This record gives sequence, C-alpha cells and structure tokens, in this order.
Amino acid sequence: MKAHPMNIERWPVDALIPYVRNARTITPAAVDKVAASIQEFGWRQPIVVDADRVIIVGHARLLAARKLGLTEVPVHVADNLTPGQVKAYRLMDNRSHEETSWEGTLLADSLADLRASDADLELTGFSSDEIDAFLIKGAAAAEAPEEFPAYDETIATEHECLNCGYRWSGKGSAQAE
Repeated sequence: MKAHPMNIERWPVDALIPYVRNARTITPAAVDKVAASIQEFGWRQPIVVDADRVIIVGHARLLAARKLGLTEVPVHVADNLTPGQVKAYRLMDNRSHEETSWEGTLLADSLADLRASDADLELTGFSSDEIDAFLIKGAAAAEAPEEFPAYDETIATEHECLNCGYRWSGKGSAQAE
C-alpha cells in the first residue's frame, strides 16, 4: 500500500457532515467522557472525513467539540479511500474496540499509580465504581495468604476472572465428590 501523508487541517465544526447511516450509537455518557478527555489532554486524534466532508470516524469527537462550544476541530481528509474502504474503515474503527479486553492486574496497577499521583481517575473513562472494583481486585490478587493448605484434589476451588468478574467453582478432579 502506498503511504499517504496524514495532513491535518482545522475546520469549522459546521463544515463537517455526520454520516446519517452510522451504525454505532453514541451515548451522552460517551460524549461527556470524550469532552472531558479533549478538555484535559487536548486533541490527540483528528476527525476523519471523506472527500465529500462526511465523517468516517470521529462522530463522538464532533459531538464532544459541540458540547464544549468549540468552533474548529482538527480534520484529516481521507481522500485516497474508495467508497468501499470508507465503509469498511468506519465499521472497523468502531468494532476493533470491542475485540480488546483488560488485563486486570495491570489495569489495577495503573489505576493505583494514578491514584497515588493524585490524578483525576474519572479522566480514564472508568466510573468510580469500576475503578474501585479494579483496585479491590488488584489488591486482593497481590495479597497471598500466609498459609497454603496441602494440595488435595478433593478440595473445592473458587475462581474469579480479574478481567470480567465471572465466578466459577469446581474440584481439582472430575472423580472427587
């Protein structure tokens, strides 16, 4: 694939045309989080449009800019994409976020580091309940019991996924009752 320069321009907010068939819904909470991020960190991703000024990716960023009362936004015109590529990129940009998950211990460590530095944890995009849950799980995972019972295949075990919180139990072997 030929490299295409990523030129970024400043455009008036009203020059952008939202894609009317956008399959992704954007909640007010998502707009609030993006607006808080823009306010705290500045613009770090431009809105991407096609040659006709229709948004490919960045609908939430546009809504956040409007919420903040901004009159101009950074824009990249992806004029080298075919109509099919535009549609595919629009879907992939939103779908790819759903393919990821969090490594609970590393997330808890990052949140703990941020809390220790007096950072505003709400700027991470997680709710205070989510933050507390990850910090509690991270602390519990870091603490080993003082004494470990002897290994026995008949001992029932309790498990909890640090990423999603799913709980399950079982015994060490299928033959144990």
